Amino acid sequence: MKKVLFLLLFLATSLSFSQSLNDYKYAIVPSKFEFIKEKDQYRLNTLTKLLMEKYGFITYFDTDILPNEVVENNCNKVYVDVKSNGNLFVTKLTVVLKDCKNAVVFTSFEGRSREKELQVAYNQALREAFSSFEKLDYKYSGNSNVNSNVNSSVNNNSNNNSNVKVPILNQNLFAKPLGANLFQLLTNDTGIPNLVLTIAKTNNPSIFIVEEAMRQGVVYKNNNDWIFDYYENEKLISEKLNIVNFN
Repeated sequence: MKKVLFLLLFLATSLSFSQSLNDYKYAIVPSKFEFIKEKDQYRLNTLTKLLMEKYGFITYFDTDILPNEVVENNCNKVYVDVKSNGNLFVTKLTVVLKDCKNAVVFTSFEGRSREKELQVAYNQALREAFSSFEKLDYKYSGNSNVNSNVNSSVNNNSNNNSNVKVPILNQNLFAKPLGANLFQLLTNDTGIPNLVLTIAKTNNPSIFIVEEAMRQGVVYKNNNDWIFDYYENEKLISEKLNIVNFN
């Protein structure tokens, strides 16, 4: 297990989820994503903005002059990012929405394309990733009092003297096959499946490597428990996962 962990990158952010997306009225899209060299290269940022608007969010670029209502309440909006985890043969994009506390509130399915022309591949992969928004049926609720309880259940139950956390989301996760070697761990909370992790098989059937740009680590079986190990601020963290359909 230690040899596997040494091959993994440190996790950049921890897992946390907020209230319903219906509580957020606005979306902010960056003018440039980290994995591309120029602002709005391949029109990817513009397409992201258009797709957020398609699914009901009032959307601005981070370079726009924002209305007072957007500026004065920092927690009435989600911040949109697109992550690339592809290679020379496959373009892979995931849409990530965060709240004002930098907590992940939604992660899309991974969109893929094998097109060689990058502009076409990015367009296809992004649209496929956004297809998971179809099931959200987003409609702004008018509730502006969000994020007050974000992470409260984790903070109240975490042991400050231990690096073992309570189970992610305290609910069941369902493993959905994604090709021959990948699985998506989904939660069906509120009837909408949210992607928690994407994991890949290894030669050991009890060990899976997490295959995501933002969350990297290893998922393995310890007796009857599934454990997610990752690094946070150079500290090894272990979280129990309630995966209900894995042997």
